[in-house]
Amino acid sequence: MKEKVLKPRISGMAVLILTIALYICAILAMFSGKPVLTVFSVIWMAFGWILFLGLKVLKPQEALVLTLFGKYIGTLKGEGFYFVNPFVQSVNPAARTQLSQSGDVRSEGISAIMTGSSAMPRDLSRKISLKVMTLNNARQKINDVLGNPVEIGIAVTWRVTDTAKAVFEVDNYKEYLSLMCDTALRDIVRLYPYDMAPGIDTTGDGIPDDGSLRGSSTVVAERIRTEIQSKVNNAGIEILEARITYLAYAPEIAAVMLQRQQASAIIDARKMIVDGAVGMVEMALERLSENHTVDLDEERKAAMVSNLLVVLCGNHDAQPVVNSGSLY
Repeated sequence: MKEKVLKPRISGMAVLILTIALYICAILAMFSGKPVLTVFSVIWMAFGWILFLGLKVLKPQEALVLTLFGKYIGTLKGEGFYFVNPFVQSVNPAARTQLSQSGDVRSEGISAIMTGSSAMPRDLSRKISLKVMTLNNARQKINDVLGNPVEIGIAVTWRVTDTAKAVFEVDNYKEYLSLMCDTALRDIVRLYPYDMAPGIDTTGDGIPDDGSLRGSSTVVAERIRTEIQSKVNNAGIEILEARITYLAYAPEIAAVMLQRQQASAIIDARKMIVDGAVGMVEMALERLSENHTVDLDEERKAAMVSNLLVVLCGNHDAQPVVNSGSLY
């Protein structure tokens, strides 16, 4: 169903003033003593209030989807005071749905004072917000591509672009969006490892890459946004942005994964220390040989290398041993 934007030609303020003026005239005519005027005055006072039902007040970035006897006649958009057919009804199945989001329309109208009943407030509660809103879905536990359980949460920035689709194509566009966010998140996260892992293809081109949830958060968020958008096009919703707000291993494996990360960091640090120590030993032997400072045979070189590596790679400062006698 395609959205049709209504452009009312009658000002709501003009109808309001005219209706009040006619009520005043009807009250005065009742005391005129003329039977015809009295009859018309009674009829007007009994049914004239129906015109108040056609008064609609809209703030910026609000819309009303209107139906007449079950048929969609159009959407009222743009701030202002309007008068439409008093028998139309506004439709918004998601009016009472409250998610973890911002931007739900809650307003009160001056016409509620005139009607006195709950008719106008109920109508206003069915306004559809066209503002940019943010949805924070609950954290989900999802297995990554390696089977590790991961907890992840996202924030989705969205807005309604087609009110007719939002109201008539899906049952409740807010709940529909929330469900599609959960589904898209699960579909994308299961393609990535938490940390970079060898031999994993995250793009689907058959070539292993370095993609990961922790290291490629921007790429992952964009893929999530694209996936959600493809699922909510039929609901008239535009997904502006998706961002990962929480990412961690599940509690049952968090401690083990922390130990794994610590071990990996220790190994990398040791490798760097050994590489540096070997380079320093090579440099020392080369300098001694060039300057002919000391002539060492292979056995003495091996002992010197062993001692230097122990000193350079040890976790504690070396404790020198002074030999006051001969080495032999």
